[in-house]
Amino acid sequence: MYQKVFSLVKIGLEKQVPALGLGVFRIFLGLVILQEIVFLYYFRHLIFDTIPFIDVASPSIYFFLILWGINTLFLTTGYHTRLAAIVNYFFWVIFTAFTPMWRDFDGGFDQFMIGSSFLLIFLPTERAFSLDNLRVRLKFLKSELHHDPVSTVSVLSYYLPLAISLGLIYFDSAVHKLFAEHWRNGLGAWLPLTMPYYISAIDMTWFLNQEFLQKFIGYLIIVFEFIFIFTFYLRSFRVPLMITGISLHSGIILSLNIYPFGFGMLVYYFLMVPFSWWQGLKKTLQFKSPQLVVFYDQQCPLCNRTRIIIEHFDIFKAINFEGLQKRAKKYPELNNISEEQLLKDIYALDQKGHLYVGIDAYLQILLKMKYPALAGIFIRIPGVYHFGKKIYRRIADQRARLTCDESCFVSSENSLQEAYSFKRSYEYYAGTKKQRSNRITKFLVLIMLLQLNSTIHYGIFYRLNEDGAESEIGQILSPISNAVLFLSHAFLGITPHALYMHDHFHGYNHILALTYKNSQGQEQWLPFVNEEGRLVAPNWGRVQSMWANVAVTPHIEQRRLYKFIKKMTAFWGKKIDLDLQDTEFIIKMKRIDVPVHWERNLRNKNINRPWVNIGRVIWHKGLARIEIQDINLESL
Repeated sequence: MYQKVFSLVKIGLEKQVPALGLGVFRIFLGLVILQEIVFLYYFRHLIFDTIPFIDVASPSIYFFLILWGINTLFLTTGYHTRLAAIVNYFFWVIFTAFTPMWRDFDGGFDQFMIGSSFLLIFLPTERAFSLDNLRVRLKFLKSELHHDPVSTVSVLSYYLPLAISLGLIYFDSAVHKLFAEHWRNGLGAWLPLTMPYYISAIDMTWFLNQEFLQKFIGYLIIVFEFIFIFTFYLRSFRVPLMITGISLHSGIILSLNIYPFGFGMLVYYFLMVPFSWWQGLKKTLQFKSPQLVVFYDQQCPLCNRTRIIIEHFDIFKAINFEGLQKRAKKYPELNNISEEQLLKDIYALDQKGHLYVGIDAYLQILLKMKYPALAGIFIRIPGVYHFGKKIYRRIADQRARLTCDESCFVSSENSLQEAYSFKRSYEYYAGTKKQRSNRITKFLVLIMLLQLNSTIHYGIFYRLNEDGAESEIGQILSPISNAVLFLSHAFLGITPHALYMHDHFHGYNHILALTYKNSQGQEQWLPFVNEEGRLVAPNWGRVQSMWANVAVTPHIEQRRLYKFIKKMTAFWGKKIDLDLQDTEFIIKMKRIDVPVHWERNLRNKNINRPWVNIGRVIWHKGLARIEIQDINLESL
């Protein structure tokens, strides 16, 4: 088996493909991470404070969240990409291990992102759509020393993250599904969509009432997850699998309120887009001919830097730069302008023959490049335009036709020598192709063994021994397996993906909500769980997981329930400016059904069932007293 994997890895290393898809993947994964950091910051008092706004967490946590967000911007834009990826991985591990972010507010997303962040450290994602590429180009200002960054990667850069972050996760999840009755009945996708705690605001009753379609989707998910890891790299399977995966994860985003996980999985499908599609998209989006010709002084370092920067961000190829030496023969519109004037300002000529000078030339560059057009429109605003014109004039006059001296050539040559030195150093430490193939193969086999340990431990042995009986061999191997799982879980994000299983839904027949009485004595719903039983925005993602998977479960633990009731009343009480000392919160409950067989209109039945009051929460001097009457918590 090792030799088979080794030969496949070796072939994959030798095959070079465009890095465009990898760059798009980095950008969108960075945006997923960034939105999660913004979410954490918004809910920082709920997640990190022992009692929100009363017993607060260390302010350093909020400071590190801001640092994490800044680092994620570097990762997204591809600025010092590898270092940013290492720092990002460090933040995920630290926050997951040492804060309540994972223990009470996870739902599996953190482990998925730990694994993804670990892979980002080793993937050459900086080779497309990155500021690192711009940094390389800026080192070589003279045409004689022109150097373009590498824009291709080995095909393994696409296949390895797909195999590890999608294939192994899907396979593990499919194994768990075989032990759940509602999944075996084809209702694995249908049942969560009838549970008020999980559904989005979109009414999908018409869709859920199609029994055959729901069962088809349920069985399709199981088959899809089983075959993905064995077929995703085959050309004939790639597009069908990509369309199926995108459809399923888009459905999760639209129908359920666990959108971060859905978006996190969805961005991996950028790696499945056929390479020819990226090239075709690139040709389609780029202009067939330049929309604007910009003239610059080739002897001016500042002008050359400006050209390189604009060309880097001109993804639609709307701008063409020409040296001033070509103006006489090719562009007669410039013949009436003296040499001194041309060297003093920047000139731009559009397709209609209109000539623009100075700040107007830069304004046209922004407009012609399309996506920064808003910046160009902003510059047109009176006051902003005149201020920008003044700044441009000062810079242009100071330049005064600054020409390149020997230092320019020395700098460029030194940069070139640095590049060659780095290349030699990289080749020395990376080793030969055979050595790299061996290392990647060993890493891949290790990941497969670690994931297999998790799948067998929780997906098979745990399920088979749910009655409590365990063999002697199992009693010996279980502690070893748990120790391995602890390390792989913490540092690689390898975890059981038993989502929406029977042991989660079985007996989940009651849900809880919180209301309060305003100063007029009227009962109002906290902006948390509404009258239907849905968790309203922005209480989605990890906050939904906290309430629906930890606080309220088929077998409610009083300690946990009370802890999170205090957290929610203190947090939202402060957010909507309630005086906790003078507000009475009401705990409400209603019954729902979670059957393992299909039932028509179940979503509407569950959200329209009546609520009953079962208790209240009273705050006094920073302490909450919770009273629950007329109900046995063990029966919930």
